[in-house]
Amino acid sequence: MFGDLFGESDGVGLGDFGVFGVLWGVGAAVIGLGFVAIVVTIVLRSARMAKRGQNPFTLEEDLAYQAMQSRTLAPEKSLEQRLAELDDLHARGVISDEEHRVARAEALRA
Repeated sequence: MFGDLFGESDGVGLGDFGVFGVLWGVGAAVIGLGFVAIVVTIVLRSARMAKRGQNPFTLEEDLAYQAMQSRTLAPEKSLEQRLAELDDLHARGVISDEEHRVARAEALRA
């Protein structure tokens, strides 16, 4: 019936679905290949991240934690706070007299 509309003979043709069946099959194949490509990409990226020691399921949280621990995002200390911190470290014996002198000079230069 529909074969006559598209110039198909009854003996040799594209099957019961005709041109629409072929287009449907090509469309399904393209969509299927798209899904396969997405899955392969996800697997490869996850494997590459795992090699670097990153967990792809917690990456966003890991990056947020690292950013919070970063000195770049930390509020800057005033000169008085920095000098008091150096004096405290020196008083507790954590840094030597020379380290204390150099660190104070560096803090005052900045």
